Amino acid sequence: MATYAIGDVQGCYRELQNLLETIDFNPDQDTLWFTGDLVNRGPNSLDVLRLVKSLGTSAITVLGNHDLHMLAVHYGLEQPRPVDTFGDVLNAPDRLELCEWLRLQPIIHQQQGYVLVHAGIYPFWTLDDAIGYAAELEDVLRGNDYRSFFQHMYGDRPSLWEGSLADWDRLRFIVNSFTRMRFCDDTGTLSLREKGPASKAPQGFKPWFLVPDREAINEKILFGHWAALEGHADVQGVFALDTGCVWGNGLTAIRLGDDKIIHVHSID
Repeated sequence: MATYAIGDVQGCYRELQNLLETIDFNPDQDTLWFTGDLVNRGPNSLDVLRLVKSLGTSAITVLGNHDLHMLAVHYGLEQPRPVDTFGDVLNAPDRLELCEWLRLQPIIHQQQGYVLVHAGIYPFWTLDDAIGYAAELEDVLRGNDYRSFFQHMYGDRPSLWEGSLADWDRLRFIVNSFTRMRFCDDTGTLSLREKGPASKAPQGFKPWFLVPDREAINEKILFGHWAALEGHADVQGVFALDTGCVWGNGLTAIRLGDDKIIHVHSID
């Protein structure tokens, strides 16, 4: 009986199948955690969604920015982009069932001494803070006003957290922190456009997990989103699992408990 956390799949179905064979995954005994971004950029988003959904309680996925973007397009609240590759989902006969299932997935998951998120935990939030703010967002996504949320989701502002933030500004900051965050400065201001490696941080910024006095420093955090890290956060208790499968670099999992890393190469 084992639990494995897996980095961003992004439609890389064949690599996911290879990884599950490598770890000898048994859905009757084992559990999979996914860091989000199940879909987009890769070739088989539909097969990935169907597989993860079919696993029921043997799989847990948090929501990533690509998942949320696909949902916004599905609900007719955003236009697809030229680089989007989730048309197989949007044209599938079970599209509605899959998208409704995806919309109900969590933003954060805590269990077995680990915390699973897509992009990270904002440096000046405690774990309790993060769980509470994620619950605010989950309530909206699972409630009757989810369409309004998707209409207001896009944008980089506000870039600094204040407890007094309200309405869509508050939810936009929360969703950006959980699903888009990479670089942050020592005041807590986010820089959301840069996607390069940690060594290419904008002036005055650093990876969110290197901000001094980070509140959740004692938590074991599993995250994806940042392929340019190539699986190396180099900070104790912070595990970067997006190794850029969709860019040809492979798919990575970590076994909870002993933190063993398992990697399979991308398929040309």
